[in-house]
Amino acid sequence: MTLPAPAAGDRLTSVQRTDDRERAGARLDAAATDIVALSHAIHARPELAFEEVASSAATADLLRQAGFDVEPGVAGLPTAFDARFGSGDLVVAVCAEYDALPEIGHACGHNIIAASAVGTGIALASVADALGITVRVLGTPAEESGGGKVVMLDHGVFDGVALALMVHPGPFDVAGARSLALADIAVRYTGREAHASAAPEWGINAADAATVAQVAVGLLRQHLRPGQQVHGIVSNGGAAPNIVPGLTELLYYLRAETAESLANLTERASGCFEAGAVATGCTHEVVTVSPTYTELTPDPWLVETYREAARALGRTPLTPEEEVFRPLGSTDMGNVSRVIPSIHPVIGLDSQGSVTHQPGFAAACVTESADLAVLDGARALIDVAIAAATDPVQRDRLLEGAQTRKAAQ
Repeated sequence: MTLPAPAAGDRLTSVQRTDDRERAGARLDAAATDIVALSHAIHARPELAFEEVASSAATADLLRQAGFDVEPGVAGLPTAFDARFGSGDLVVAVCAEYDALPEIGHACGHNIIAASAVGTGIALASVADALGITVRVLGTPAEESGGGKVVMLDHGVFDGVALALMVHPGPFDVAGARSLALADIAVRYTGREAHASAAPEWGINAADAATVAQVAVGLLRQHLRPGQQVHGIVSNGGAAPNIVPGLTELLYYLRAETAESLANLTERASGCFEAGAVATGCTHEVVTVSPTYTELTPDPWLVETYREAARALGRTPLTPEEEVFRPLGSTDMGNVSRVIPSIHPVIGLDSQGSVTHQPGFAAACVTESADLAVLDGARALIDVAIAAATDPVQRDRLLEGAQTRKAAQ
């Protein structure tokens, strides 16, 4: 069977795409030493949510040196920034995360995310004029807790973006990564202190309220819908054994496969928290600690384009069938993906059997395998951006979406 020859326009697109990939790849190779050094520097100085002063500055400085115009402190967040290069109508945003976890540092590998985003941005800047794109690298703080991207989205930082990209490290490669919607809450009980031995009858025990609530949540778990999760800790359980606790606090994450399912879970869990107050005579309040995260809804075409790019690098992402059974926690990139065509793939590294949020994974994030993940992640995202810019159908689709969102604002 003889296949028809590609149309002239298709041949030109293919040639342009190849040329731009080579130019961008060469620029990435030239900057590789600095990009990997950035990953190691961020890892060596872990900073928590909204405190990423050194990490944010180092990330922005490397972009500034590459010719980007950097606006710090966007959305009223001191450790957020917006770095721009080019003036094309197709705006490509690459998200950089750099916050760490309490006690175990970069056990989620955000040093790799930041460095890979910078590498992607610098490489795309070298072909921005040829592609007719504007490259924006967004420094997005507080992904682990705080929802930096949600705040930035609400403040219009993502306005005009046609597609948003980022890559996250993990123990294996995933092109169409899934996540769960998340509610981050604090439950606070107020009772009345009293001497636990001499006058316990005068006390209203806020620790008992917390205990009743935890038991109720434990019983609820049997009846949760598929994909719903509840997990929490006691952040304040009282001051001393001989004082009836007058104040206690629980910190809980509620998760579900969709925002709609999360709303159902939140309502049911609220009854458990109220039960603790009713049973003990305490008062209680439920406070939202961080913005609610929605689930990832990655753009199918961008996902498959990334999958092809990862395979071309010799990687073996999970199949689409396997991805269904691998939700990867929760992320504020989910909120972005509900508004803007986005991807949040996972780039695999050799973690010696460790998984994210373990000390072993933190140690793995500055190995030779991790450095390769930084550069491979950038190469794959570069390919996705170039493919989107040079495919007439997809470029029109992405531009039309950006224009529609602008008109609706």
